[in-house]
Amino acid sequence: MWRGESITSSLQHLVYFPEEVKQNYPTVVALHGRGTDAYDLIPLVESLGLEMLVIAPRAPRLFEVGGGYAWYDLGAEGVPDPRSFRDSLRSLQEFLVQIRKGYPVGPTGPILLGFSQGAVMSYAAGLLDPTNIRGIVALSGYIPNRSNLPIKWNELKGLPVFISHGTYDELIPIKLGRESAELLRNTGANVTFREYAMGHQVTEDVLRELTLWMREAPR
Repeated sequence: MWRGESITSSLQHLVYFPEEVKQNYPTVVALHGRGTDAYDLIPLVESLGLEMLVIAPRAPRLFEVGGGYAWYDLGAEGVPDPRSFRDSLRSLQEFLVQIRKGYPVGPTGPILLGFSQGAVMSYAAGLLDPTNIRGIVALSGYIPNRSNLPIKWNELKGLPVFISHGTYDELIPIKLGRESAELLRNTGANVTFREYAMGHQVTEDVLRELTLWMREAPR
């Protein structure tokens, strides 16, 4: 990948173009987790070995414990803090519109790929506007369905979704990952759900299965 100039947008971000010049590209929007930054998921995406346009926004909130950034403050289990969550979601929704206008994103839209808080944001933004994304990759996250979002459940049929979660996840319990998979299956979404004997992390086993899924994801 080579790094290109970034457009002015609602979120600071990195953008990496494939070496081959095309009119448009399969695109991944990589959303990092709490306490990191836009660079965090770049090695993960590069490890997939796929020729994609990669756009990595930085969460808008400073994370004071240990540095980095966060998408929202923590609330109850499975429920992000309402105010900070909605503010960041609004910025992310604006960002997704802006990148489709400012970058050569493929006609079916981007795959939203997130880890932890980034997975929650991927779910939220994607399920609110499913016709403008190619799919969702949720690594160790959950659908924020208790946040009273107007999720378009009746428009999710066939939407490709890859979910991974650790059975020993100490930050986001496996039950939330399982619940998210079940909610999506009930809508007719094309769900691939994998549990791994791991904590709150991404392992080589996850990357192997994700690589296969990315190569075969329809739309």
